[in-house]
Amino acid sequence: MPLTPENQAFLAQMAEAGSPAIHESTPAIARMAGPILAGLSGRGPDVAEVRNLELDGKDGTFRTRVLKPEGESRAIVVYFHGGGWVIGDIDLQYDHLGRDLANRTQSTVVLVNYRKAPEHPFPTAIEDSYAGLTWVDEHRDELAPAGAPLIVAGDSAGGNISAVMTLWARDRGGPRIDHQVLVYPVTDCDLNTPSYVAPENQLLLSRDTMIWFWDHYLADEAARTSPDASPLRAESLAGLPPALVYVAECDPLHDEGVAYAKALQAAGVDVRLEEAAGQMHAYFQMAGILPGYVEGIELVADHIGKVIAEHGKVA
Repeated sequence: MPLTPENQAFLAQMAEAGSPAIHESTPAIARMAGPILAGLSGRGPDVAEVRNLELDGKDGTFRTRVLKPEGESRAIVVYFHGGGWVIGDIDLQYDHLGRDLANRTQSTVVLVNYRKAPEHPFPTAIEDSYAGLTWVDEHRDELAPAGAPLIVAGDSAGGNISAVMTLWARDRGGPRIDHQVLVYPVTDCDLNTPSYVAPENQLLLSRDTMIWFWDHYLADEAARTSPDASPLRAESLAGLPPALVYVAECDPLHDEGVAYAKALQAAGVDVRLEEAAGQMHAYFQMAGILPGYVEGIELVADHIGKVIAEHGKVA
């Protein structure tokens, strides 16, 4: 189906405001849009507990935020935010998303504010993220009851990081990840798939913008084929946790998300593939801005609820 009227209206408002395309900006200027969009989203719902921590990464530190719902947590969701590894922050729209997800799933949500490129290029983001995931594993008993499932989740670049975390956890002997939720993830460095070059997909995220993100994150094009950057190119996807792969129909990243879901299935991984019809990239972070956010967060929260219920039957 075509792009929804709400998405079209939002793009028209941005054009009327004279907002430059991300790839026509510097990282500093591109990051200035974050507080504006966060203001439109508004503050997220209240949660029972908010704890801010600073963890050690390689040659520096990064922040995490622990969000706990009322009552006993049923799972731990480690969420890695999107933004092309360059923009995005756990203090802005992703705080709203994290609070919403914690309440809707009755889970402890841990937001990882991995350091950004170009100041901290590849592999800093994934090294920080793995350090955050390891910290969560070491503190499971503080975050949820014993036996609660551990889920990694993320959108866009955060979906890329989530996928890489499952590979690292498999190949490094842990932590044990019970499920993965990948929302329109970056899974490959191929910028010439049909969805990448389709004129109708050059919207809030375009092929030019993804080139800009990749150039800041990992300038060496040959190195981008590493599974640490392009998990679709991993030698094997066998033994990875079950997955929800949730793609947007009107998105340059659509095809690589579908390809990753199919590759997981071919490797024997249980996969649910969903498509957000008429939605463009970034709708999943647009709380209070695009109605697609509500549909998206409800689908993800419902899926996680089913994962938790099934986990309880097996435990």
